[in-house]
Amino acid sequence: MATKKKLVTYPKWCKGCGICVAFCPKEVLAVEKEKIVVKNPENCILCGLCELRCPDYAIWLDEEVDE
Repeated sequence: MATKKKLVTYPKWCKGCGICVAFCPKEVLAVEKEKIVVKNPENCILCGLCELRCPDYAIWLDEEVDE
């Protein structure tokens, strides 16, 4: 079984601080209407910096198991 990561956001927990946007090296994220949005998902390199820096746990890398 292989695992595959994907970027997940939970806007309900996001307070729109923009920290994740500032740390994203590939400009994947943006803040719109005070909530995080994934603007360029194809650019995401799954580095996890957004997850590491988010004070509200509103963004993370989730693992999917391929069977």
